[in-house]
Amino acid sequence: MSTIAASPTARPAPARLPLQLVGGWEVGLLVFMVVLYLIGVYINPGFFGTTDAFSAVLRDTARFGVMAVGMTFVIVNKELDLSVGSILGLVATVFSIFYAPSHLDLGIGWAVFAAVLTGLGVGLVNGLLVTRLKVPAFIATLTMLFIGRGLVLGLTGGKTIAYERKSVEDPWFFAMGETNGFGFNNQILIFLGLTVIGAVLLAKTRTGYETYAVGGNEQAASYAGIPAKWVRMRAYLFSALTATLAGLMNVAQDKGITSQYGQGAELIVIAAVIVGGASIAGGRGRVIGACMGAALVVLIDKVLREGVPIVRIVDVAGIKMEVQAYAQLPPGAVPAFLGLILLGAVLIEPWAIKGGGAARIWARLRGRPAPPAADRGEAAIVGAQTRGAATDARGMGAKGLRAFLARRDAAAIILAVVLWSIGFALRPDFWGSLDNSFNLLLAFTEIALVSIGLTYVIANGDVDLSVGSVLAFSGAIAAFLMKEFGADPAVAVAMAILGGTLCGVVNGALTVRFGLPAFVATLGTFYIARGLGAWLVAGRQLSGFPESYNLMGRNLFEVLDYMGAAPGPGLMLAIAKAVSVQTIFMALLAVVAGLFLARTVWGQMVYAVGGNERAARYAGINTSAVRFWSLVFSAFCASLAGVIYVAYFRSFNPSAGSLRELDGIAAVIIGGGSIFGGYGTVLGAMAGAAAITLIRSLLSLQIILPDGSSFVMPQHWMNVFIGVILIGAVIGDIWIRQERILARWFGRRGREGAPA
Repeated sequence: MSTIAASPTARPAPARLPLQLVGGWEVGLLVFMVVLYLIGVYINPGFFGTTDAFSAVLRDTARFGVMAVGMTFVIVNKELDLSVGSILGLVATVFSIFYAPSHLDLGIGWAVFAAVLTGLGVGLVNGLLVTRLKVPAFIATLTMLFIGRGLVLGLTGGKTIAYERKSVEDPWFFAMGETNGFGFNNQILIFLGLTVIGAVLLAKTRTGYETYAVGGNEQAASYAGIPAKWVRMRAYLFSALTATLAGLMNVAQDKGITSQYGQGAELIVIAAVIVGGASIAGGRGRVIGACMGAALVVLIDKVLREGVPIVRIVDVAGIKMEVQAYAQLPPGAVPAFLGLILLGAVLIEPWAIKGGGAARIWARLRGRPAPPAADRGEAAIVGAQTRGAATDARGMGAKGLRAFLARRDAAAIILAVVLWSIGFALRPDFWGSLDNSFNLLLAFTEIALVSIGLTYVIANGDVDLSVGSVLAFSGAIAAFLMKEFGADPAVAVAMAILGGTLCGVVNGALTVRFGLPAFVATLGTFYIARGLGAWLVAGRQLSGFPESYNLMGRNLFEVLDYMGAAPGPGLMLAIAKAVSVQTIFMALLAVVAGLFLARTVWGQMVYAVGGNERAARYAGINTSAVRFWSLVFSAFCASLAGVIYVAYFRSFNPSAGSLRELDGIAAVIIGGGSIFGGYGTVLGAMAGAAAITLIRSLLSLQIILPDGSSFVMPQHWMNVFIGVILIGAVIGDIWIRQERILARWFGRRGREGAPA
């Protein structure tokens, strides 16, 4: 074999940075940011043309970039952490309560210690829920998001906590938020230092190699001796720790907090990591790219928010005067754009890279034949999901009460009855009244409508996080058309339902056609739909709609009276005053949807896809169509709830539908649905919705104490209770229904007590 000697005049290859640290993706981000900044300079030179703008972008990037470092470990690990914004807010709140003179007034050391302990505690809970209790990551962290937000509201009482005067006593800590002698904020130094540490840790240490291995193939990593559960737990601790640091950076700068701290930060951080080149499917991502993604997202946010300088002509007493002003996007536009950025970034991998979409477009532009589409092998990676067969088998031969108790929705029905009985026992003078019954049914209707659609989605093995925002979007369409254009109520209702249903079409297309996980697709729609709704009404509360429209939210008596057919005194009058039009409509929809799911071939296909998608595909079921139309139906139900919301309140508020996705998911799980798919009934979802409604009503019930005084649970804590109920329902589904932990425990005890 001949060998070729190297030429003595050959030049060594140029040194290059390791691709684990930085690569071509980051170069592209840098070029794009430079172009975007120049655009900002062009449209608003008064701001972007100064060094203050550059410093402001880096300062705001620092906090999100710090959180992006920890989130990179989570996403590379094939997980997701939706709780980072709430961790930031909760950490800042705990620090403020311990430190502020208006509260505990303790030293800075105790405040920092309590804040760090709180942040790590939430990270530990997230890790335990996902790794030990087998709760899906998006459900575990979504619940912690709402619980954390509820704790922030409860601890602050919705008020601002400030301590600017006391902060001068501890300059070493609050210097984090100050501008140094070089003219830039110290948070930037912290951000850059943590970026270097995180990049080296992920790219050049055993910790990083284990993270990539588990995210790429957890089963293979486990066979190779890597402690996969500890690696996943560690990622959540890293994410919580960086969110804690970001919270401390915030309070160091502001020297106080508001109850809105950290709200929406999770979207910016996740978008930053995905834009930075990480794969939502795990196994790929770099810390430097994630931090550059944070800078890009913040820069886009700045360009959108700052506006374009304009000159307005104002007429003052006949004298026309020129006034300098800024043309800005209306409220809601920025969240909508950020949601689009998130979806666009997530779509890069399944469509442009793995799907070959970019290569096909490039070939078409050059007039050449498109390359063949790559085989993604989706069927090969879908594992068996059907569980609980033993429980179903025990119920098949049972009759009477035993048959009822064997049903998965029996517990929800019993729980609803018990909760109503508790309310009647506490306040019999109020609980059974017509007014309370009417209000309970109205509150129940909104949750029930959302739950009907979610039953199909969850039984299908997917989840829809956008239902609350779709509710707000459809309500905004109806309110806007009637208020601004004087549209006929029937036209407004039709357009509102159409607009909301189109959100479901988008969800279905992203999930089925582009291969995104349903929770990622609907998370993007969550922000886009709510942003568009707020944009449509310009952030205002609209009212003054035609009475013919408002009647949809009134009781049956008012409708009959409007038509001149009001019933006289008696049972019919009592029923007419207790039942609303929307309740009747909801009941009809529930009956039709319940029968369709339980008694038709399509309903059985929904269960089959949720139970085992691979087996359903092999059986000839069009699994894509089943999943698509389930998501469309969910959005349709949410849009109906939005139309009814406006009619009931006779006004529209941009915050409509907040937390309804949490209520709906909890209702379906409490009602016997499985977050893993394959189970769920509309009857069970209705019982779960009734339980959620009754819990909310009981928590807001004015209880008369023996001494004659009264007590009402503070409403700021409502989110905490609902979040705990949801996570309890999911854990119960996994361990009591699916794993049959109680049956195994009692069976073991019985065997141990049996004679030899």
